[in-house]
Amino acid sequence: MEEFETNESNIYYLKESPIRKAIAHLSIPMMVGISATTIYNLINAYFIGLIHDTNMMSAITLAMPITIILMAVGNVFGVGGGTFITRLLGSGDTEKGKKVAGYSFYMSIIAGIIIGILAMIFMTPFVHLLGADGQTLVYTKQYSTILFAGGFGMILNFGLEQLVRSEGASKESMYGMFISVAVSIVLDALLILVFNLHVIGAGISMVLANLAATAYYVWFLETKSESLKGFLKHFRISIKDQLEVYKIGISEIFKSAFMIVTTLLLNNFSVEYGDNVVASFGIAVRITQLPEFLTMGLFLGAMPLFAYSFSAHNTKRLKEALREVSLWIGGISILFALLVYVFRVPVLGLFTSDPKVIQVGLTILAAQLISSVFNGFSGLFTGIFQASGFGAQTGVMSTIQGTFFIPVVLLLHHFYGLDGLIWSMTITEGIAFVAGAVMMIPYLNKLNKDELPAMQ
Repeated sequence: MEEFETNESNIYYLKESPIRKAIAHLSIPMMVGISATTIYNLINAYFIGLIHDTNMMSAITLAMPITIILMAVGNVFGVGGGTFITRLLGSGDTEKGKKVAGYSFYMSIIAGIIIGILAMIFMTPFVHLLGADGQTLVYTKQYSTILFAGGFGMILNFGLEQLVRSEGASKESMYGMFISVAVSIVLDALLILVFNLHVIGAGISMVLANLAATAYYVWFLETKSESLKGFLKHFRISIKDQLEVYKIGISEIFKSAFMIVTTLLLNNFSVEYGDNVVASFGIAVRITQLPEFLTMGLFLGAMPLFAYSFSAHNTKRLKEALREVSLWIGGISILFALLVYVFRVPVLGLFTSDPKVIQVGLTILAAQLISSVFNGFSGLFTGIFQASGFGAQTGVMSTIQGTFFIPVVLLLHHFYGLDGLIWSMTITEGIAFVAGAVMMIPYLNKLNKDELPAMQ
């Protein structure tokens, strides 16, 4: 009975609890979990740093795009499958929800194995593409090989975490993130420092940490979940339902692919202007990560609430949720931007005492702070479209935030040099915000007239 009540309460938050209470239940664990994940991303670097080998540190830095690739594939099934499942639960079709969960689970494993095999075949040209050479090449190859060999576990972790959230079990989603962080810390210390496995140890640690979280998520879904228990028995779904998963999930691949390209472009152009510009970008990005992670936690946490209300045709609840999340995102991002801008000199002084870095950093920080405000709302718009199963709008948002940055940065850098480079991300995020706002107008009109399409 106790188990049922625990799981029933998750649906209760999606279905009928007061909106603020629902958003707090769904989003706060997500915000905490994302913060924990940022620590997780620093753990390997910290322990490798204790060895004092620059080549090893370069290797794990160069291999970062691998994590982005695996996360993107996991999100195809996590975001695509998870939002579809929530809409199915909202319309009362629990049985199909289990089938979609099973399909997402097994396809994550298959995708991971295929990517792993392809990576092994093309490993040497791939690590060259990452920028590895000399001694760094050996370490990058070792680290990359292990990540790809266990890539199915990382894809599963990213995918299942969102399937758990699809029925409102946000605390359980957070517990899985904590498990991966804890296992990573223990194994990093053991494998890197005690057994001297260095980058190989760092890779094994990351893979096993993801598998530990995956094991927890599978256990929860199979034994504790009210809506998805028994999902492992299912694998096949119709072509129509597969398309429902992919039309939302595939945008994650494009977004992540262009995230890698934009990072490489920014890095390459920044180097032309010297180390002080590179350092300033690094500092500004780290400062603005805080509000971006908080707003990301907010809208990611609230996505199941949007999806459930949408498919249940509870337009009143959906409008209340949108209004509340918008206010919180605006409050967090705008207040943070204003505070940091007012105290921008002492804030930058916390990270560097180099006057050259501070001088260029003031402009870069201002541009990044404006970007972070646009980014919070753009993320919310994308989340609403994903939750509602609107593939075209989701694709437009992902394309603008990803692809569109490339011509913007190339043109602005060509005509305006460093200033163009600094403001290119702000302009791209501004365009994405405007595009999202324009596409939200007909959505909100339909919402006000209670004309939202029914689940197919």
